[in-house]
Amino acid sequence: MNDTIKLLKLRRSAPPVLMRGPGPSEEQLATLLALAARVPDHGKLAPWRFIVFEGDGRARAGAILAEIFSRREPGAEAQRIETERNRFLRAPLVVAVVSRAAPHVKIPLWEQEMSAGASCMTLTIAASSMGFRTAWVTEWCAYDREVLTRFGLAEHEKIAGFIHIGRVEIEIEDRARPNLADLVTKF
Repeated sequence: MNDTIKLLKLRRSAPPVLMRGPGPSEEQLATLLALAARVPDHGKLAPWRFIVFEGDGRARAGAILAEIFSRREPGAEAQRIETERNRFLRAPLVVAVVSRAAPHVKIPLWEQEMSAGASCMTLTIAASSMGFRTAWVTEWCAYDREVLTRFGLAEHEKIAGFIHIGRVEIEIEDRARPNLADLVTKF
């Protein structure tokens, strides 16, 4: 089995709460983002972009989440608000992959959105190949328009995923995988 197949076979998500530093260096991050930008992109539109949350930026993002969440859920317990405040502090690096899909004369919106998804997956695989663990998550904050605006997204932009990247010291058990017999048909 070659290294790529082995990596794909063994790759697992890790809960961000288990992630520790150090995160990727600036050079590693540049490589990760360059690789995440090398995905299928019909029409060469680059229908995605990246927002990097690192260092103090993670805490600033958490302050935004806590503020908006507490306003949306006025009866929320303090611990739940604190969870939102710490959401981006769990991993040493969080990369938001932003879908910039927009109507185009030739390229369907769906193809552009899939390209953003491919960027998320490529980022997770590339980070795994460097020895990091990842989690591709969205949760409420990926769909809240006020959060998106405060994070700098335009009205037509969406979060394809928040990719949490860090190191995990413990072995994570694999989850049950789908039965291919239930998923594959031949034509």
